[in-house]
Amino acid sequence: MRVLVIGASGATGAHVVRQLIKRQTRTRILIRETAVLSNDLQENPLVEIVKGNINDLGNSELSDLVRDCHVVISCLGHNVSFKGMFLKPHLLVYDAIKRISEKIKENESRKVKLILMSTTGYTNSVNREKNSLGEKIILSSLKLLLPPHRDNVKAANYLLTVGQDEQIEWVAVRPDTLINEEKESAYDLCESPVRSPLFNAGKTSRINVGHFMAELATNDSLWNDWKCKTPVIYNNEMEDS
Repeated sequence: MRVLVIGASGATGAHVVRQLIKRQTRTRILIRETAVLSNDLQENPLVEIVKGNINDLGNSELSDLVRDCHVVISCLGHNVSFKGMFLKPHLLVYDAIKRISEKIKENESRKVKLILMSTTGYTNSVNREKNSLGEKIILSSLKLLLPPHRDNVKAANYLLTVGQDEQIEWVAVRPDTLINEEKESAYDLCESPVRSPLFNAGKTSRINVGHFMAELATNDSLWNDWKCKTPVIYNNEMEDS
């Protein structure tokens, strides 16, 4: 089994890779030429490092990247800077997910699992999720004014159109406010948000997101529970108290 992780040098992506290593899973990672990768990942024999920008890869390079991968995990995100938030590429995540999906359909005869790190700011209308008036106003404004939010919404909506394809099954994981913790802790999984991401946000540690994504990649029973869904992950408040 081989898993491809894109966005692997980011704060959450690195946790995903470490969790896969714990499970003795061969992992191919795509990182930018300028990315700094910690020694424990750089020197691990289970990790195959490919350098490049996902949006700059040609068709043959992208085909080579996804070839022989049973699972693709995207932890791509926009840098929290003026350049990262407002300058190109505006559709970093959407373009990557769309191109990877198309390559899987072209090149792979078996099913491939596609796992996207999304956000509780995404509202799954197919799941009959609704926002309050205040949430609608703010989220609509963010969609217009903040390219990364628009990108995340477009990427998750694209997966909904994929449905349960012959070659692709998917899960879009929706963490709430991301925080850094050194150790895994108990977490809750919900089909839809149980609190407002704007007015009563919860917390989700990056290491817990990494744990859940690695479990989805390697645990068929858990995958069958969540495939073609958009689960929300929260740190367990009882554990935190």
